[in-house]
Amino acid sequence: MEKYLSYSAEVQEAMAQGKPVVALESTIISHGMPYPQNVKTAREVEQIIRDNGAVPATIAIIDGMIKIGLSDEELEMFGNSQGVAKVSRRDIGYLIATKQLGATTVAATMICADLAGIRIFVTGGIGGVHRGAETTMDISADLEELAQTDVAVICAGAKSILDIGLTLEYLETKGVPVVGYQTDVLPAFYTRTSEFPLQICADNAKTVADMLHAKWDLGLKGGAVIANPIPEADAMEESFINGIIKTALDEANANGIAGKDVTPFMLGKVKELTDGTSLDANIALVKHNAVVGAQIAVAFNGK
Repeated sequence: MEKYLSYSAEVQEAMAQGKPVVALESTIISHGMPYPQNVKTAREVEQIIRDNGAVPATIAIIDGMIKIGLSDEELEMFGNSQGVAKVSRRDIGYLIATKQLGATTVAATMICADLAGIRIFVTGGIGGVHRGAETTMDISADLEELAQTDVAVICAGAKSILDIGLTLEYLETKGVPVVGYQTDVLPAFYTRTSEFPLQICADNAKTVADMLHAKWDLGLKGGAVIANPIPEADAMEESFINGIIKTALDEANANGIAGKDVTPFMLGKVKELTDGTSLDANIALVKHNAVVGAQIAVAFNGK
């Protein structure tokens, strides 16, 4: 495995000392935000994790290696590069073999974190079952990864561009716990609430950490979704954002946009139609997830 994994000095030192480490994805840098906002946000999120007692490990594929933790120079290079590949499970081997730059999605970040022994991962929102999937079969690989890979994903719920009801049904079938963090309904990324109640709720980091230990100690494979609502001050009004998503979805369908191109198109369109306020909300929720994720990592590490 050493042939493929490369650790930053900070992560290597944290692991040697038994400190809690939190994985971060890189798609949010290369495909989620424009430069230089992407690099600025990535650095701020890493610092939030440090400030809350854990060590950040931003994951990416660079020069034939899976990088577990990026240096400041690598982060800058990565955020400013053109044509970075978006990496899911199917792409990892090819991108390593061809030494291309690869930005890890939720699924790929989970795989790489698992290889490195990192159990806690902070992101914005998970992928899921796309609207119209009953005919297109467009279902994010994130869900299958959650079913089989032992990494907890702290997120602001499922992106509201998805079919949230079907996403929850899929996760239930696969036995993936979806935990409402200080909420009893699933947050929908830009909004704090949705019409979907949750069966499992946790009010603090220790409860989540204890649940994860019990699950994995019992040999119950797979991850968990820790759904942490966007802060109230940054949340968007539900009917407003849902109307914009419908407009963007209609445009995507009209232009034949499908597969992994849907999410970046939709997020870009939503940003355009909300005059950039959706990007501000996106940044705010990722930072809030970093606080909660670091607290969970510390509690998990303290067992």
